[in-house]
Amino acid sequence: MAGVLVAAAAAAALTASQSASFKTRQAAIAELWKDPGNIAAKDLRWGRGGKAGAPSAEIEYEFKGSDTTGYSGGYDVVDPRGRKWDVKIGDEGQTEVMASRLLWAVGYHQPIVYFVPEWKMKNGPVSRPNSGRFRLSSDHDADGEWSWTENPFLGSRQLKGLIVANLIINNWDLKPSQNRIYVEVKNPARWFVVQDIGASFGKTAWPVGNRNNIDDFETQKLVLGVENGRVQFDYHARHKDLLDDITPADVVWICRLFARITDRQWTDLFAGASIAPEIGARYTRKIKSKIQEGLALQSQGATR
Repeated sequence: MAGVLVAAAAAAALTASQSASFKTRQAAIAELWKDPGNIAAKDLRWGRGGKAGAPSAEIEYEFKGSDTTGYSGGYDVVDPRGRKWDVKIGDEGQTEVMASRLLWAVGYHQPIVYFVPEWKMKNGPVSRPNSGRFRLSSDHDADGEWSWTENPFLGSRQLKGLIVANLIINNWDLKPSQNRIYVEVKNPARWFVVQDIGASFGKTAWPVGNRNNIDDFETQKLVLGVENGRVQFDYHARHKDLLDDITPADVVWICRLFARITDRQWTDLFAGASIAPEIGARYTRKIKSKIQEGLALQSQGATR
């Protein structure tokens, strides 16, 4: 009898430990991804900040500094309301807004971003810069970078889904320096964010691909096949090691989320980045085709 009681106590302790471990795991996942709920209700025209938060083209932004690093230059500016913005100019502006809105739609934490075709700046090197991606920087503090291979989410479906989401939009620049940890100012929650994702919507290639090129985007598939239970992707850029352990079930999971985006939302997404309607329609058709490639992996036993 004593042995039975000891075994029962041990089993109860193990169950409690597993429950605590599960809760800890779920808390960690929430820093990367949260259930998006009704995806069809999300505003992909204006994004997380909504129309009311959008930068105005009618005001002047106070120049605070220049950013000369990376592929695209930009400026740090402040608007009359005291909001601080990181502005990126060049052809990455449109693609970064498109990519960010899509990741946000399916549950991944993203900054507030907008594409502004025309804007004015005072006390800077120019008064009317090129169109820009405006990213709000005054609503969070930076807490360093995070690595794809060293983080609290290793092995999780949500992390693998994030990688596949980047493959769907042909993001070829997955280096860790693009990843940031945010701490919200008003609510001190910690977010793990893929921040600079403008190297998308073109062609993946070695050592670098291109961006914002519908003709090249249409040439690449998502899935080539499955070998030994792992998906083989039509991906030709750096960081291929990140794709080694992705299963059909992982791909189906994220593609099911993308499949909940409506036709109206796809139209709104590209309008929000000032993409011509005919180009937006071509991007939409190709992305939907890639989503269907992913969903077809259900035939590989991807039912979870």
